[in-house]
Amino acid sequence: MLQCIHMKKVIDLVSKNALYLALIQVIVAILGSLYFSEIKQYPPCVLCWYQRIAMYPLMLILIIGILTKDKLTHYYVLSLTFIGWLISIYHNLLYYKVLPEAAAPCVAGISCTTKYIEWFGFVTIPLLAFLGFSTIIILMFLHRRYIRSEQN
Repeated sequence: MLQCIHMKKVIDLVSKNALYLALIQVIVAILGSLYFSEIKQYPPCVLCWYQRIAMYPLMLILIIGILTKDKLTHYYVLSLTFIGWLISIYHNLLYYKVLPEAAAPCVAGISCTTKYIEWFGFVTIPLLAFLGFSTIIILMFLHRRYIRSEQN
């Protein structure tokens, strides 16, 4: 019983600070993508570019939402995050060979299945993008829950 109470307190704390945590996640994702492309010199594929297009504006949206205390910020963030999340699912399905490489939009230039990193034997750049978008989605739903509880 005591563990349930502590877990509820943790969830409430995360829900209350979800926009800040999402902003941290976005900054980590942006810095990570820039590290891989600019420092490690791994050229991004087409799907990586699309995911960046979905991720990068989230920083500005979250900052404005936090500063203006806009109670609808989670909707703005979710609209872009879901797009990036769907692209990252597709990218992972290609990368892990669930879909054939012929289904990849990367016909010229860098292949969407090029292996640059594989930490612990399974953590890849497409998986990192998927986890980043998934984290933001979860945080936005927790934020929505917090906003609704504040209104009641």
